[in-house]
Amino acid sequence: MNGVAFVDSSILIYAHDRDAGSRRDRARSICEQLWQERSGCLSVQVLQEFYVTVTRKLQTPVARAQARELVRAYGSWVVSPTTPETVLRATELSEATEIPFWDALIVAAAEQSGAETLYSEVLNDGQVIAGVRVVNPLR
Repeated sequence: MNGVAFVDSSILIYAHDRDAGSRRDRARSICEQLWQERSGCLSVQVLQEFYVTVTRKLQTPVARAQARELVRAYGSWVVSPTTPETVLRATELSEATEIPFWDALIVAAAEQSGAETLYSEVLNDGQVIAGVRVVNPLR
């Protein structure tokens, strides 16, 4: 991997989902590589979605205390705050690309963070939005 890579909540969740099988393995590998290269980034939105999902929606939930520690650790990957300008950019991206607002907010945060790549299972693999290439590492 080269450059900064933004990690969407779906990838982060799979990395910590004990019941996700090979998807967990692939997501963990991506996250571990980003830790080693110090090239991972994400947004507070991703941390929020991650915490709620891993503590409440997984078949085998992550303990809240452990999830808090993971949020604390991944918090170091937040390199750019979500601002009103980020939200406005997301509204423009949502309108221009016809993706849902919450996905556009992820793209806007990735763009704002200077990410070249956005790891996501939700958006279309290979798609380039606002100069950020979407990669689905779980395909």
